[in-house]
Amino acid sequence: MGRRPTTVMMRIAIAGAGGFASLLAQELSRSAYAMLVLSTRAHPEFETTYDCQVAIVDYTNLEELQFALQGVDLVISTISGAEQLNLIDAARRARVRCFVPSEFEGAVSHRPTAGTDPFDNDSSAALAQLRHWSSSGQYRMKYTVFSCGVFYERFAPGGLQARGMGIACRIRNQGDYLIDVGLGTAEIPESNPQGRSVHIVMTSAEDVARFVAAAVELGIDSWPREFKMRGVRLTTQRLQQICSEVRGVQFTVITRPYDQIEQWLRYYEQNRDEARWFSMQHLLQTANGRYNFSEANLNDAVGLRPTDFRQWLYDTWGPA
Repeated sequence: MGRRPTTVMMRIAIAGAGGFASLLAQELSRSAYAMLVLSTRAHPEFETTYDCQVAIVDYTNLEELQFALQGVDLVISTISGAEQLNLIDAARRARVRCFVPSEFEGAVSHRPTAGTDPFDNDSSAALAQLRHWSSSGQYRMKYTVFSCGVFYERFAPGGLQARGMGIACRIRNQGDYLIDVGLGTAEIPESNPQGRSVHIVMTSAEDVARFVAAAVELGIDSWPREFKMRGVRLTTQRLQQICSEVRGVQFTVITRPYDQIEQWLRYYEQNRDEARWFSMQHLLQTANGRYNFSEANLNDAVGLRPTDFRQWLYDTWGPA
């Protein structure tokens, strides 16, 4: 796939220097684009490994951020909360052409309404800010959300945290989400509110980075408001079966009916058990289809073949 002449000299900034930012830098370094990494501390490994510039920034200082983003065409954020809100503001002031927010897990249209999302972390504020600047009467800044469902790495040894991901996420350790592959245990939703099987879309973090890099090759001016990508789509029941088959052991499985999930949420709230409340909220959000979608327009657009979940799990864990 050839690059469009108008994007050859494009400058890309990645905000953050964690595990996912490293994967993005790895994939984007294969292109001819100039790359900048924004971080709160020095990361010489990015400069030596990926031949990019690292700018040490203070995300509370808008003028500093704006200066760092001068001449940047595309910002890809891997940070969240107030830091990302300031980054969006600075990007618009610096006349960045397009912004990719840190909104990778879960399709935007399948999330709870603003003010009711337990996992929001200023996500709704960031999207509202981006919608405003994308339709501004003065300088408009485009934005595109890349949705991947759930990262495979939630089921890796140590979970997201072991891969340097999910720092601001409450559910980031091994076994925090649905299944502990190492211990052979699972707690999954039985059905959605309509009584049907619960489906989930998942993609490996490495493939998400590959998809983003491939989308850049299409030219950012052609990007839609949301790109959806998919490594695999399957039911939660089939998910735990695959984990059990790959490990070669019978898993201990708790299957929660939808009304029981709601009852447990009320119980944990009344008893102020925040950790279990958030864990049960993930079951509820999964049952409500937060991480499920049928069409993957980015898969269709770039033609990449993502890693199969069973193969990824075997390579990551292998038999018990």
